[in-house]
Amino acid sequence: MLMNNEAAAELIDKAAKVLRHNDRRGWTVPAGDLYPHQWFWDSCFVAIGLRHIDIERAQTELKSLLGGQWHNGMFPNIIFSNDRQYWRDRQLWRSWINPYAPDDTSTSGITQPPMLAEAVVQIGEKLKLPERRSWYRQMLGPLVRYHEWLYLDRDPHKEGLILLLHPYESGFDSSPPWLSELRKHSVPWWLGLVERAHLDWTISFARHDTKYVDVAQRSGNIEAAAAWVAIHRLRRKAYNSEALISRSLFAVEDLTFNCILIQANKCLVKIAKTLNHQLSPDLLANMKRTEAALEQLWDEDSGHYYCRSFASHKLIQEPTIATLLPLYSGTITKERAERLVGLLKRRRMFSPNWPVPSVPVNSPDFNPYKYWQGPTWVNTNWLIIQGLSNYGFHTEAAKLRDQTIKLAAKSGFSEYFNPLNAAPLGAANFSWTAALVIDLLKD
Repeated sequence: MLMNNEAAAELIDKAAKVLRHNDRRGWTVPAGDLYPHQWFWDSCFVAIGLRHIDIERAQTELKSLLGGQWHNGMFPNIIFSNDRQYWRDRQLWRSWINPYAPDDTSTSGITQPPMLAEAVVQIGEKLKLPERRSWYRQMLGPLVRYHEWLYLDRDPHKEGLILLLHPYESGFDSSPPWLSELRKHSVPWWLGLVERAHLDWTISFARHDTKYVDVAQRSGNIEAAAAWVAIHRLRRKAYNSEALISRSLFAVEDLTFNCILIQANKCLVKIAKTLNHQLSPDLLANMKRTEAALEQLWDEDSGHYYCRSFASHKLIQEPTIATLLPLYSGTITKERAERLVGLLKRRRMFSPNWPVPSVPVNSPDFNPYKYWQGPTWVNTNWLIIQGLSNYGFHTEAAKLRDQTIKLAAKSGFSEYFNPLNAAPLGAANFSWTAALVIDLLKD
């Protein structure tokens, strides 16, 4: 670590202030006005950082997610604030049209990367065994129902890979693979007409995000509108996955989601073992199937992992940071891990001045300012650091940890950063950035 203890303590204090500022009495907003609700994987990352400074508050953060869990087991990606000013957000999704939605809580109708089991274990490892068991008992049932739902609802052919129905489910909302699929399957004729007539600027009047962040740092207007169209398609089918899958080509076996699921499955097994609880044979078989199926997303010619179209079963050969996340899954061979570390070290790919860019620098899609199309994110750095450590690449993990901490020390706790010059981008005082910097400093 290049930072002395005094400077580290000061940075932790600043990060803790961000989390206190974004605290909403039991749950945390990602960032003020831009993100006024509770997001699923954001709260998981927040809890991982909070466990170092207030473990009870970290537990509360995760328990607050349980109130949004659907009766079929799904954890939605958004639990909406009840404030009257956000009625439009609740109306956009109308989760209540699905019979499995929670009775007294408005949510979205889709999920997000399954970080919850990891966050539960991270907190549990800070507790003594009796308290750990008590904590795990509270969380085991909801976690099992969620993982069972994923396989029942989103792996219809029992192939092992979970499919997603909207870019927001991936967490990488506007990454090149998802933009490619949006363009193919979610641009209706009228939106194409708007684009050809160069009237896409009119869409900005309906956008919430660009009221707070420069449009150059967000998805384009056509892509944003296509994402809304996709939400309306989900809503028309009342978020019924079976109906959606049977009638739509817009379904993706997302690489990041499945890598995170593999690690989440391992954490769920650890929780169950601590409680001497036997997971069902079907669930355990599904877990093994996912680990084996991940290799179907590897392309030997390019040396990358990719997302895959569910309908065509063809790889979506758009390189992104996701190709490095099988390191986090912990299931690939050491030889394959070494190849990914080789990609990580290439300056013109994933190692510019401030790694790791969300799209490789040498990609024609790389844009250092625009959301998931190039900027560096602290949460993906955190996932890669865990993966490097798990495979014994401790020098590389320490280097990336130091660079990530230096980035926050230099440019604050922004949502994302320009990987070429460290310029802060997106929302300021972003919760998971602050929380994960705390975790990296305490590690």
